[in-house]
Amino acid sequence: MAKEEFKKFVSNNPHLIKYIKNNEMTWQSFYEMYDMYGENEEIWKPYLKEEKVTNKGSIDFMSYLKSIDLDALQESINSIQRVLGVVSDLSSSNKTSNPEYETKPLYQHLDD
Repeated sequence: MAKEEFKKFVSNNPHLIKYIKNNEMTWQSFYEMYDMYGENEEIWKPYLKEEKVTNKGSIDFMSYLKSIDLDALQESINSIQRVLGVVSDLSSSNKTSNPEYETKPLYQHLDD
């Protein structure tokens, strides 16, 4: 019976998996704690303190957005715009400076 209750407890507290993945705890250790103390809040407080969030993905996304350096992003966008402007100028000046030039396929030789 205790195993089923423990499984239910873990399914209600899925963030416990983080401690397993980080090799901080084992399922055996968690099970032994549960078997001895049940769902006593004092025992689980260090492991349950951070969760009860409904949508962790949105929190991760918000922290990602907060970490973006907007000045550096704006500088990068400005650099890309300058490069595109130069490429555009070069391509338009090539078209007007030599209008009689006709491109030939690479496989044709100069004697054509």
